[in-house]
Amino acid sequence: MSAERRSTLWSRGTVCAILLLATGAAMLLHAHLPSALGIGSLVETFLPWLGAVAVLLLLVGLARRSATAVVAFIVPAAVWGWMFHTKLSDVPASPHDLVVVQHNVGDTNTDITRTTRELLAASPDIVTLDEVVPERVDDYSRALRDVLPYQETYGTVGVWSAHPLQNATPLDLRPAGVDASWRRGLRVETKPTEDGPVVAVYAVHLPSARLGVRGLDVTARNGSIDLLAEALEADDADAVIVSGDLNADAGDRALRSVTSQVTEPQDRFGFTFPAALPVVRIDHVFARGVEIVDVRPLGRTGSDHLPVVALLRWQ
Repeated sequence: MSAERRSTLWSRGTVCAILLLATGAAMLLHAHLPSALGIGSLVETFLPWLGAVAVLLLLVGLARRSATAVVAFIVPAAVWGWMFHTKLSDVPASPHDLVVVQHNVGDTNTDITRTTRELLAASPDIVTLDEVVPERVDDYSRALRDVLPYQETYGTVGVWSAHPLQNATPLDLRPAGVDASWRRGLRVETKPTEDGPVVAVYAVHLPSARLGVRGLDVTARNGSIDLLAEALEADDADAVIVSGDLNADAGDRALRSVTSQVTEPQDRFGFTFPAALPVVRIDHVFARGVEIVDVRPLGRTGSDHLPVVALLRWQ
């Protein structure tokens, strides 16, 4: 009798079962994965999608008619449910005092009308934009000025506001080895209400993480994250909002120096990139001194990112 004929429901699919258990362990113990070659950041960026990996492995196990694989699937399924079940529920509308919209508009995006229409539909008090090339700054200003007449820009980032802006200060977030033409950080202050706090608004766009043959290269991004964290630590404003394309998921270990100082609700997946089929959430609105009650993506524009809207409430 051949080995295949001697195999049973329990002896088949052993490899699938081992991989399923490893997938569950990776989700549960992701904080202990090594940072070398960007492994930790890569897993933490795509952590929810390990559930899809587990489902694919289950399907392979079912094709092999493996009871072992089916039982092993319980482990990653239980871990995924424990970690992410809250993100599957609708977030009820909450009272709010301030609306902030963030968008990486894309440096090749020429559909200014469609883009600004989507942003203004959220009734924002503040809009921060990334990848605003200099030749399109005036186009965005004209499209936004009826609702957001005040603006400050620096390099390829900008802030448009319904309330006066002051103390605009460039932020030097350049990673090591990058020249002064790289300008992707701006801090401004505004006072949205007479009796409310002064709010420092950071518009930032951090370097991309690049996946290559040597793993995920996060050196430049992490260098900018460290500089942003230093700026936040030194900021004594009543309230701080950090709005931008950070090229990192909020759960990425590299972002902890920032997320230990400013926070963002994590009660929905809210994937923002790529816009055609979003699989990661790298566009954020974080805050301290003011409560963010909800952050969610908006509809598509001419960009490869989805915009996000944050609803904030004075504490």
